[in-house]
Amino acid sequence: MTVAAPRQRVVLAALLLNANRVVSVDRLEDFVWDDTPPSSGPAVIRTYVMRLRQALGPKAGARIVTRAPGYLVEVDGQETDLGRFDSHRERASALAMAGDLAGASAELGTALSMWHQSPLQDVQSSTLRDIEVRHLEERYFQALSWRLDLDMQLGRHADLVPELWRLTRENPLHEGLAAKLMLALFRSGRQSDALNVFHQIRAALIEKLATEPGTELQQVQQQILASEDARLTGPGPADVRPVTRIAAPSPPRPAQLPAMLPDFLPWPSAGPRSPVDGPASTLSDPTAPPRETTTVISGSGGVGKTCLAVHWAHACRKEYTRGQLYASLGGSGDHPVRPSDLLTRFLRDLGVPQARIPQDDAELVGLYRSVVADSKLLVVLDDAHSAAQVRPLIPGGIHSRVLVTSRNRLADLEGARTVVLGCMTEDSSLRLLSSIIGRARVDAELAAARQIVRICSGLPLALRIVGIRLLGRPHRPLAGMADRLARADRLLDELSVGDLSVRGCFDAGYQALSAAPRHGFHANVALRILGTLETGILSTAVLVERLGCSFIEAEDALDRLVDANLLQQDSSGRYLLSSLTQAYAREQSIALCENAPQVA
Repeated sequence: MTVAAPRQRVVLAALLLNANRVVSVDRLEDFVWDDTPPSSGPAVIRTYVMRLRQALGPKAGARIVTRAPGYLVEVDGQETDLGRFDSHRERASALAMAGDLAGASAELGTALSMWHQSPLQDVQSSTLRDIEVRHLEERYFQALSWRLDLDMQLGRHADLVPELWRLTRENPLHEGLAAKLMLALFRSGRQSDALNVFHQIRAALIEKLATEPGTELQQVQQQILASEDARLTGPGPADVRPVTRIAAPSPPRPAQLPAMLPDFLPWPSAGPRSPVDGPASTLSDPTAPPRETTTVISGSGGVGKTCLAVHWAHACRKEYTRGQLYASLGGSGDHPVRPSDLLTRFLRDLGVPQARIPQDDAELVGLYRSVVADSKLLVVLDDAHSAAQVRPLIPGGIHSRVLVTSRNRLADLEGARTVVLGCMTEDSSLRLLSSIIGRARVDAELAAARQIVRICSGLPLALRIVGIRLLGRPHRPLAGMADRLARADRLLDELSVGDLSVRGCFDAGYQALSAAPRHGFHANVALRILGTLETGILSTAVLVERLGCSFIEAEDALDRLVDANLLQQDSSGRYLLSSLTQAYAREQSIALCENAPQVA
């Protein structure tokens, strides 16, 4: 069947490239209109999906499923070229592990034969091509490079020379291909031709990039000059005299994880949110499918996202032999870190010389994914602002793992498994407080301790601040601290010590709500309204009454607060506001009234 409408083809391509994963409506808008969607975008996308289902017919059309915040297409792995390509790669990996190099090479050859011209040629979306085509081409090139290496190990040097000549002509600055061609020529008894390849690519690199060849090419040249074939196990050409092998320097193995908190306690989240108890086995399982290699830990400020991510990372770090990268993305501040800046840093940390790091964003992503393609790398991205900030930092290989923390749900991060981290239960809160100030002190004033943890709403940051303050005053009764916290007008003032502040966490989340929505009310306006309520349990109808807006507008504002983890929703559809969030919302409401211009 043929989908003739160009924009419907864009939608179908985006869904198929993310098969069995939700693609948000916002992402589809960006793909269809190249990052400049009209205000009617969501409604038009719904129409395109409806017409696409009709064009595909009842059976195939039913596979396009509506699932918040967008759509997904249900496809078996063998029904698409990309799925079959991946299956052949997986079989090649299994054969190579079993020692069947010829079988692995044949599987990769079958996978590569499925590739025809450039992907998405008939899809009119620059944004989709920019994001997906480079990624697909990198996957193709990884498989090609792997097959060439296998054939070299099988001694097929002379057979590879014509193909490698063509590939190096098509990619004149690719040092890896040039190195393979040099070795294939040398092992075929063509030493002078091999050295000419080195001089040609050296001249091209100096002319185009003003840089000398990298370590790999230089070592291959030296091996050839010394009549040494260090890459081939077993004897080389008959006239080659074996000499001492030159060992290549090992690449750096970064180990950047922060220290774990000594009193960290994993806890089950309260209410309807996902539990987070359990060891790191869910992250380190090598059999996990690629779409589960990225995990997002989402939750409100101060709930312990970073602590959990660091705890999990330390628990499984030994399995990631290429190392561990860590970066704070600054998502809760005014100036989130640019992905290109982090990619430049990551590449340096992984041993890429500064002179070889490109300036172009797309080339940065391509080089990063090439460098770590088959590596076991653990990447921890703390405090992410958006899915767009995270996507370029995710390796393309299936052996790496990425942990992301964010105050936002990042529902549009394709293929990610999301863990929503809720606040601690009363028992877990008491355990945390006891781990800081001592079990005896808590048991001596258990009623006051329970009052403290209830006021702190199970927020680990608030409990840690209280614990630190009590630890510095060993003779202060817990009842006195409970009394101070019970004063609503002083609550957030009391929850501050050093550079730790609950109010500061809420400030960051509140500022992030300032962006104007396309329709309806600002979410921060809705939050201030919630601060004036007597209860922390409300429905959409309450906000409709207070704002004088439509049901949809109120629901949109509440949904933004839920996505920012400033509000929770239970199974009955009610919205829940913690006492700490309510105290902050009340402060903002009062501050707005005090700063409002006075009318005579």
